[in-house]
Amino acid sequence: MKRDPITRLPAGVAERLGYYVYLYVDPRDDRPFYVGKGKGERVLAHLDDSRDSDKTRIIAELQEAGVTPRLDILAHGLKNEETALRIEAAAIDLLGLGKLTNEVRGWMSLQMGRMTLDELVGYYEAQPMTISEPSLLIRINQLYRHNMSPLELDEATRGIWKLGQRREQVRFALAVFEGVVREVYEVESWHTAGTEPYKTRDLSERDLRGRWEFTGRLADAGIRGQYRGGSVQHYWGKGAQNPCLYVNA
Repeated sequence: MKRDPITRLPAGVAERLGYYVYLYVDPRDDRPFYVGKGKGERVLAHLDDSRDSDKTRIIAELQEAGVTPRLDILAHGLKNEETALRIEAAAIDLLGLGKLTNEVRGWMSLQMGRMTLDELVGYYEAQPMTISEPSLLIRINQLYRHNMSPLELDEATRGIWKLGQRREQVRFALAVFEGVVREVYEVESWHTAGTEPYKTRDLSERDLRGRWEFTGRLADAGIRGQYRGGSVQHYWGKGAQNPCLYVNA
């Protein structure tokens, strides 16, 4: 006998579920379109969500077609919220943001989520190094993700930064994530932000006043080999917030 869609959890069920990770699944093709975590009746909350998002649009589309999203519990009875967060993040990484309506990767995914073994070994084995050339270290923690394309990495690094005239002394720009150099660019010239088009970033809502971007190219193999994968965390003081730091310039 087919059950009616669940709108409330029966008494005692929420307590037995504890912390859990859940999926919203399109029953027409068995495709998960959202991953979440919670406890209590959190799994049901999205059915009444009135905010405009890709997730709510798919739910509305299903409801208009007379179909109810299938709610799968991926894991339950988890001992604490951190465990649920880790499983949620792993599920998002496995399924891929491009196939889900989740807007961001899961908790600590950039630091502890899916990445190649080479990346992981490099992350933990990164050794402090000394920079000899006039350089600008650029932390791209907010835009970086593992397996991003060379163009995405380039465009995350070259703009848009609040810098003074000192920028003109810079020869190399180093893309830095979590204190490790991910790429090295040779700076050819600086321009006011928005001068050059971006193919992988939408800056239409950003205030570009007083900000700068550079044009350049990948540094020569010798320089890249010298700096890529090395740690530059020691150049920033504890608690430093500025994403850009001059070295030898």
